[in-house]
Amino acid sequence: MNKKIILIFIFFLITNCSFNSQSKFWTKETGISVQKNSISNEIFKKDDIFEKEFNSELKIKLSEKLIKNSFINNLDNNNGRTNYNGNLKKSSRFKFSKIDNFDFTEPEIIFSKNNIIFFDNKGSILKFDKTSKLVWKKNFYNKSEKKLKPLLSFANNEKILLVVDNLAKFYAVDIETGELLWEKKNPSPFNSQVKIFKDKFFAVDFENILRSYSIKDGEEIWQFKTEKSFIKSQKKLSLMIINNKIIFNNSLGDISAVDIETGNMIWQQPTQTSTLYEETFSLKTSDLISSNGLILFSNNKNEFYSLDIKKGSLNWKQRVNSNLRPTLIGNLVFTISMEGYLIVIDKRNGNIIRSTDIFESFGNKRRKKIEPIGFIVGIDNIYLTTNNGLLLVIDILNGKPQSILKIDSRKISRPFILNQNLFIIEKSSIIKLN
Repeated sequence: MNKKIILIFIFFLITNCSFNSQSKFWTKETGISVQKNSISNEIFKKDDIFEKEFNSELKIKLSEKLIKNSFINNLDNNNGRTNYNGNLKKSSRFKFSKIDNFDFTEPEIIFSKNNIIFFDNKGSILKFDKTSKLVWKKNFYNKSEKKLKPLLSFANNEKILLVVDNLAKFYAVDIETGELLWEKKNPSPFNSQVKIFKDKFFAVDFENILRSYSIKDGEEIWQFKTEKSFIKSQKKLSLMIINNKIIFNNSLGDISAVDIETGNMIWQQPTQTSTLYEETFSLKTSDLISSNGLILFSNNKNEFYSLDIKKGSLNWKQRVNSNLRPTLIGNLVFTISMEGYLIVIDKRNGNIIRSTDIFESFGNKRRKKIEPIGFIVGIDNIYLTTNNGLLLVIDILNGKPQSILKIDSRKISRPFILNQNLFIIEKSSIIKLN
């Protein structure tokens, strides 16, 4: 009898718990402080958990073509080898009201032509041009909504800016004037990227439902439900659009492919077998990326996957612990583990080609507090940001940091590139580096 009472009590606790999500100018340019600081033939076994260097003396020279605008309306999420090789000598900041929940978000800058779009703590949308001049600032929230500190996600087609938020609101704005075109309410808050395809846009909400909407008026066209989670995801969910399919992950780790016109399921691939709520809550999956028929992603459960884009079947699985968006260049997959290793993987078979310790210069005590946030691959270097405001410039050739720049003292976002400028977000400003 006592056991039955205990089980009922545990069930009551689980099913009733919830996690609610509910004058600005550029500074003058300033200098950036810089912190000074034989190949094995054995193939790294897939069963091992990666925590060491491997083939660290192997030189990797990229010859693939450069991608100029991989941060503008990127449907496959693969940034590739970005056309960037900045000297990082000067920086300036565009300041706005501090985003209180910044440490728990994954904010993204949206680029439209040479303009930059972001938001502040009260949900105001900010648009500024290539000369750093504020073009317009608009807010479409009432007083009570502003107090909830809405977090916004964007997409645009160069004419219309689509916005979804964590208050279950979504709306469209004229990208030139900032005028509100229409506004709608969803049954549940959103927590995903937003993607546009022709006359539709797509987002996933906290109920793990992929929704297709009309850009013209915001009317729902179709919805695709996946298994509902009792606990809301800590990580923004990822979407891709490939060959008339929209492919996305949900908070339980399932990867689904859906027909973009009908909303009918094409395939679904679960990646997690555990039904324990605490494990579901702690799952953090990287953004999905795609190229040449592959889907690549990883998570913080020591799993890196390659799936076939047509069937969703598993190509290979490697033991790499990372929730950072990977990058695919030719046959090489670049990722950075949560332990601070730059890892290069052969996309064809999942074998690790090289791994280098990029946190080697940090003492053990300091190292335990540092987490990688995101990276991009440039012409000659990889640019990695961390949770304590560092920007590591890593030589692709040898996999070693060439310099460590102190950008801020707090968490900063992954890097974004527009033309020959690198942008990083922190909780009260966007930082532009040349």
